[in-house]
Amino acid sequence: MKNKKNALNESALSADRSMLIKTTKKMNKFSYALIFMLLVVSGLVFANREIKDETAKKRSPKPLSAAQRVAEMKKWEASPDGIKFKKWETSPTGKSVQASAARISAFSSMDAVVTYLSLPPGSRLGFGVMARINGADYILRFEAEKSKLEQLRSLKVNDKIRVISRNVSYAPKYSYPIVSAEYVERDGKVIFKRVPPQGGC
Repeated sequence: MKNKKNALNESALSADRSMLIKTTKKMNKFSYALIFMLLVVSGLVFANREIKDETAKKRSPKPLSAAQRVAEMKKWEASPDGIKFKKWETSPTGKSVQASAARISAFSSMDAVVTYLSLPPGSRLGFGVMARINGADYILRFEAEKSKLEQLRSLKVNDKIRVISRNVSYAPKYSYPIVSAEYVERDGKVIFKRVPPQGGC
C-alpha cells in the first residue's frame, strides 16, 4: 500500500515538475519575446531621435565667423551677380534707391499715400502696393495670409495710411526701395498687422 502511495506521489510530483518546467519555458519564451520587443522599440526610438538630430543640425548650420563672412562676401563680389550689383550700386538709379532706403529705419512709423495698387511688372514680392513716403516712392509689401488680404485689397489710390516698417531693402531688379510692412492703419483703423511665423521672427 505504501509503495502504491509512493508511486502515486512520485507520478504526481513528476507531472507537477513537467508542468512547472513547461510553464517556466513558456514564461522564459514570453520574457525573451518581451525583452526583444523592448529592444526593437527602443532601437527605433533611438534611430528616430538620431535622424531628427541630424535633420536639425542640417537645418541650422553653424553661424559663420567674421573672417568667413568677409571671405564669402569677397567671393560673392567677384561672381557675375556681385559684379552686376556693384555696377548697379554706383549707377544713378542705384544711388537714388539707396538714398531713399536710408531715410527709413526698421520699425519706424510713417505717414504714406497709396500711389498705385500693384507692383512693378515682373515683381516677385507677393502682394503689395506703391506708396509715397516723405516725397519718395516705395514698394510697400505685405507678408500676409490669403485670409488677411481682403482689407488690404480695399486700399485705393490716394488713401492716406500710417505704416510701421519691419525692414527696408533694395535690389537691382527694382527701381524703388522695398518696405516690408509690420503694421498698417487707415482712418484710425488697423487694416494689417503682420503675424510672425511660428518659431520665426
